[in-house]
Amino acid sequence: MGVYHSGSRAVQDRVGVRDLADHVGRAIGDGIGPVMAAFLELQPLLVAGAADPADGRVWATAVTGAPGFVRATGPHRMSVTTGASRPSEVSRPSVPSRAPGEEGVEGGPPSADPLAAALATPGTPVGTIVLDPRTRRRLRVNGRLRPTPHGFAVETDRVFANCPKYLQRRAAYETVDRIPGSPRRGTGLTAGQAGFVTASDTFFLATVHPGGSGSEVSHRGGGPGFVRVTSPCTLSWRDYPGNSMFLTLGDLAVDPRAGLLFLDWTTGRTLQLTGEARTSFAPDGARTVLFTVTEAVDTPRALPLRWSAPEYSPANPDPTG
Repeated sequence: MGVYHSGSRAVQDRVGVRDLADHVGRAIGDGIGPVMAAFLELQPLLVAGAADPADGRVWATAVTGAPGFVRATGPHRMSVTTGASRPSEVSRPSVPSRAPGEEGVEGGPPSADPLAAALATPGTPVGTIVLDPRTRRRLRVNGRLRPTPHGFAVETDRVFANCPKYLQRRAAYETVDRIPGSPRRGTGLTAGQAGFVTASDTFFLATVHPGGSGSEVSHRGGGPGFVRVTSPCTLSWRDYPGNSMFLTLGDLAVDPRAGLLFLDWTTGRTLQLTGEARTSFAPDGARTVLFTVTEAVDTPRALPLRWSAPEYSPANPDPTG
């Protein structure tokens, strides 16, 4: 597959941005350069997305660790440490001193996580995004998964950075001791979960390429209320103007399976949703994505990170408009 598959091309042509997409798509490479490698080593959070090998449902999940738990261990390999000990594949450059309590906070998905099986299956097509709210930078690293003794690695085939548009700035974080609560599963959203979704300013969206050839994880951001819950099993959001590549909407055009991840940046709560998403196009070019929930997994205190209050992106449209 080239930079774009048929789904992305169809959306680009419908919106009339094929030439722009060709220009922007030159930024997509297959390797991790030195600047990207340095960025990875500073991050405490990675979001991964893939299809479950057993039932094909698509999920997104968060993986956390002290800075250095994600690192480039070769120009085409990103390694993620999810155990207390670290591999010694290569020597690491120095990273900033850890805050008290950061040592040993590496956290891979627990066995109850719906993506745990995929992240332990060799060859799984996986998409990842490493996002730094402090600098409003993000990097997407996609490829094939390889389990390792201390976590997993991604043999890369698509690596690229995204602009800071719609990304809320959170100036600092701290790690805290938390014992994750028992996941609550359901086939729709409770009233409390619906409130959590509509109060969110950020979520992550996992999709898959045609024929299982790859996976993407993208970021969606906006002012609280930009995601609307219209019933216990349906929610929607406007697709704001972006880089014109339409990787995510292109995936959905040919395979509606999708997974959503909402985070509580203060308490560490996660809400994972799986289901199907479809895009509607208005005559004026506006796009709305409608997501139908098949299953929800709500985990209190899932992540050991507490972030500062957000400074909303100046690019965020009015969610009531």
